[in-house]
Amino acid sequence: MKRNPGDLLIFIVKRLMTMVVLLFGATFIVFLISHVMVSDPAVIWAGKHASKAEIAAVTNEYHLKAPIYVQYYYYMKGIISGNWGYNTVTGAPVLSQILHYFPATLELVLGALFIMTLIGIPLGVLAASRQGKLTDHLIRAFYLSGWATPTFLGSIILVLIFGLYIRVLPDVGMFSSSLKPPPTITGMPVLDSLLAGNIPDFVNSVEHLILPAVSLAFLNFGIATRMTRASMLEVFSMDYIKAARSKGLTERIVLFRHALRNALTSTVTVLALLTGSLLSGTVVIEEIFAWPGIGTYAYNSILLSDYPAIIGVTIFFTSGVILSNLVADILYAVLDPKVEWG
Repeated sequence: MKRNPGDLLIFIVKRLMTMVVLLFGATFIVFLISHVMVSDPAVIWAGKHASKAEIAAVTNEYHLKAPIYVQYYYYMKGIISGNWGYNTVTGAPVLSQILHYFPATLELVLGALFIMTLIGIPLGVLAASRQGKLTDHLIRAFYLSGWATPTFLGSIILVLIFGLYIRVLPDVGMFSSSLKPPPTITGMPVLDSLLAGNIPDFVNSVEHLILPAVSLAFLNFGIATRMTRASMLEVFSMDYIKAARSKGLTERIVLFRHALRNALTSTVTVLALLTGSLLSGTVVIEEIFAWPGIGTYAYNSILLSDYPAIIGVTIFFTSGVILSNLVADILYAVLDPKVEWG
């Protein structure tokens, strides 16, 4: 089936329009929640310890005495212009704080995706090649145990084994306090130390990343394994695979040169789809490993009843999920030749 590149552009534009609608819907829900939690929304944005003058100033700034649709207009105007409110404890802009903590969370998510790919895809290939055999059943039991293990429990077990008993990996923070941190380029120590050419710092930051990234990946790698297995089994039934085997090609060549390349379409799409949920799933892990990312920022904001920060993080995580869905849709459309763009 021949596809016109112009149709792909139309396909992407349609998905972008859908994403915008979803973002407006998500912000509207957050807006309503912020208005029904208390009788006076100004208290949320000013902070529970704010004076009457501060509450009055917030009321005037966000037009909280105006009709609800007018309030929503100014609320969205603030969101679009970058005014996500101010931290009720520090007074710092919420958006700038979220962007400050985001690189740490992004490094954790990318590390988890790398581990999911490194473990999930080979296990899926192995399970498909051993369909119905003991290896297949053992792999299935392994990834099902990952799904069934609560995030906090898996993280604590890893900390106890590798951080306290064996003591081979650090279990706190992103970098050892005894070393001088690498220059801030991206905000991600692993990448910054690599860009700076500082190998000791790079090794140290990777060691700090392993446990939290494994904890985040363990819950989700089974999705990559199961998707890869299912896709491989579907490809195995195709005529070109049967033809390749009839030519006497080795099973390794059939698996990796012919079958895997075509089976990875669904797996790559699912991994892109999981990125958003991984972002929002870092709260528990970051708190356990003292990882200074958005999850820790959200947890502390909840403890301090810092509603502007809580609402800002909610919008940010929701946007991440919606954006990952958009990327997954586009990747699937591009990689799968059976998908029509029109």
